[in-house]
Amino acid sequence: MAATLIDGKAIAAGMMQAARAEVAELEAKGWAPRLVSISVGDVAAAELYVRNQRRQAEAAGVAFEARNYPNTISLEQLSGVIAGLNADPRVNGIIIQRPLPGHIPVKALQRAVHPLKDVEGMHPASIGNIVYNDLALGPCTAVAAVEILKTLPLNIEGLDVCVIGHSEIVGKPIAFLMMGLGATVTVCHHMTRQVAVHSRAADAVFVAVGRPGLVTGAMLKPGAALIDIGINRIEGPDGTARTVGDADFDSCAEVAGWITPVPGGVGPVTVATLLRNAVLATRMQMDHYSRAFAAEQ
Repeated sequence: MAATLIDGKAIAAGMMQAARAEVAELEAKGWAPRLVSISVGDVAAAELYVRNQRRQAEAAGVAFEARNYPNTISLEQLSGVIAGLNADPRVNGIIIQRPLPGHIPVKALQRAVHPLKDVEGMHPASIGNIVYNDLALGPCTAVAAVEILKTLPLNIEGLDVCVIGHSEIVGKPIAFLMMGLGATVTVCHHMTRQVAVHSRAADAVFVAVGRPGLVTGAMLKPGAALIDIGINRIEGPDGTARTVGDADFDSCAEVAGWITPVPGGVGPVTVATLLRNAVLATRMQMDHYSRAFAAEQ
């Protein structure tokens, strides 16, 4: 393997250490960060994410409450729950777990969360601010992927970047974040005719499509950085399942200069970004209340 393996766990550990220090500072001011997770129905996948988020939150000193609602809850009822959490100063962040039942559109709930409590960075205002190069509570996965690239010895200004995948919460935000840092960005999607032409010209490639093995070593410029955001479960010949990304790791590792593993790459940094957002959201709310209720001089 020629590529240097990017240790997402080590990057996340540094972010968590910084978050713990900020949590202690906020607690001393009477603003202990608290997250509320909302899930609907009996969904095993969501339960796994909730357990992981709880464990990491508690490690950072952030209080974490998981609320699960029955599959029969209506959009109106759930919107009312979120409105109550928005108005509660003891709650500093709201997480909407996916998947949700078909009768509850996730975008409606993301819009319902107050932007100051949008620790997932999914509210249209949170994503829209990135267009103005005003990052506050950005979408966690996109921000995490960019943070990983920033740890590499690359000059991002003028860097040629290829983003494969143009989802609203990963691909597009990455493109705008990188442009905000001065990179030259090409975005590829399912209608792009020759993805390899663009990816081979790039100094850094982000891939977030949900197709295992999509990116191969032949699609990369030698020495390029590859940030693999995909998470796919595949079954081997012996029937055992394993988690892989969107890149064919073995062939890409022979060509790339740096590569993220799956798992252990973007995933841990995404969770750390969520907790950093929780700290930032708490600080923003503290400042908001201080201004709103300051005694007149």
